[in-house]
Amino acid sequence: MTREHQGGTRGWAAARKGVWSWLRFTSLRLRLVLVFGLVALTAAVSASGIAYWLNREAVLTRTQDAVLRDFEQEMQNRAGALPEHPTQDELQHTAGQMANSSQRFGVLLAAENADGETVYGSSGGLGGFALSDVPESLRTAVNKEQKVTSANKHAYHLYWQRMSDDGTPYLVAGTRVIGGGPTGYMLKSLEPEAKDLNSLAWSLGIATALALLGSALLAQALATTVLKPVHRLGVAARRLGEGKLDTRLRVSGTDELADLSRTFNSAAENLEKRVADMAGREQASRRFVADMSHELRTPLTALTAVTEVLEEELEYEGEGEGGSFDPMVEPAVRLVVSETRRLNNLVENLMEVTRFDAGTARLVLDDVDVADQITACIDARAWLDAVDLDAARGIHARLDPRRLDVILANLIGNALKHGGSPVRVSVTRADDEIVIRVRDHGPGIPEDVLPHVFDRFYKASASRPRSEGSGLGLSIAMENAHIHGGGITAENSPEGGAVFVLRLPQDPSPPVDDDAVDGVHGGDGEGSAGDGSRGKDAKGRA
Repeated sequence: MTREHQGGTRGWAAARKGVWSWLRFTSLRLRLVLVFGLVALTAAVSASGIAYWLNREAVLTRTQDAVLRDFEQEMQNRAGALPEHPTQDELQHTAGQMANSSQRFGVLLAAENADGETVYGSSGGLGGFALSDVPESLRTAVNKEQKVTSANKHAYHLYWQRMSDDGTPYLVAGTRVIGGGPTGYMLKSLEPEAKDLNSLAWSLGIATALALLGSALLAQALATTVLKPVHRLGVAARRLGEGKLDTRLRVSGTDELADLSRTFNSAAENLEKRVADMAGREQASRRFVADMSHELRTPLTALTAVTEVLEEELEYEGEGEGGSFDPMVEPAVRLVVSETRRLNNLVENLMEVTRFDAGTARLVLDDVDVADQITACIDARAWLDAVDLDAARGIHARLDPRRLDVILANLIGNALKHGGSPVRVSVTRADDEIVIRVRDHGPGIPEDVLPHVFDRFYKASASRPRSEGSGLGLSIAMENAHIHGGGITAENSPEGGAVFVLRLPQDPSPPVDDDAVDGVHGGDGEGSAGDGSRGKDAKGRA
């Protein structure tokens, strides 16, 4: 695929995505356009309807009044001049003369001849306007004699009616000559007026469509003007949420959106200052812990050497070889040895924690036989008699042997101290993971403690705040699992006892910055953060 084709495909995909996002009903832009369109459509349809109705009435009324006035005048002038009993020819001739008036309508005259017969005369001849074309109701009204009163001075009146024949509108009217004479009917086609009204309706429809289109374009322009700052604000908020605290909005104008942008900039500036202040304090705290740990290592090295000599002297005295300790001093010496060892482990653990927090902890990967590694860990701490290992050799993985030893020492030592033997360690392979389960046969972990077993310095029992461990062991084990790309879970077995499950990938990807796992603070168990503490130094869960 050529680069131009790829670029065209990406452009089409981006355009399609943009159109789809624009057409979403949840889009504020679409809703603004729809509201503007509905308002414009309602207003345009209402205005067009009112205009059409007013123009229709005006056109029809004007035409109707002119025709009726002309018909009434023709009836008085021409039909009134006929004899009392006209012949059919006279009626025919008069109807033709009346039809030639300025309004050009059809005329039908009816009267009685000298023989008492009703004769008709039509302007269109025998095939023209006939009495059957006049509605029955109109004929009845025309021939009905009204009572003459002061308010009604004539017995007969002019009546009219609009009708439609095959889709063509007509005006029909009728009256009788006052004082005796023929009855006349008029038929006028309103088709020219109907065509004019249809043209007006089309014009109003086109105007309505144009108004709707214009309102949609106006709504789009307004939505763009209003929503562009909102879109910029959304993008800035996402960038701020991604940790880019230097994000700011360009402020222009004095409207509400400008005030919102200023508020956002102020909030972002305050947040950046607070985060920078907190980061500085956290960095200073980490540096203090690291410096303190390093400074403590020098005197601790000397103290450790002295305590080792004292410990050997105590063991020599215990074998009955004779010693130099006064019986009153011996307990104090043992306490110094124990506390020095505990302090040394604490400093080592604190240094290990600061490496994780500072993001300097790195893996040194090697091809490891997991079963051999567990056996070496157990043997180095003299736990062979207390641990039941169920692991077949030949399960290999690329791991950091030192960090794996730290994890195993913490989990197994934790189980031995607080769960009780026998402790069962099993190894299985699941997909691309190595799963190591450490189960004890103790009372299990209280439900309220389970969520906190990997918290730093957490101890379940407040009654024994001083124990051999520091409360960092399980935290360090979890950090070491995370840096491998794995994790540790803790739960209670249905058969009794606690179960810790370690999952590690067989071939972990290169480690990322450990700030990604810095949020996992743990620790209520502690084997040494180093490699080779003895069984009596392995601290269990709090």
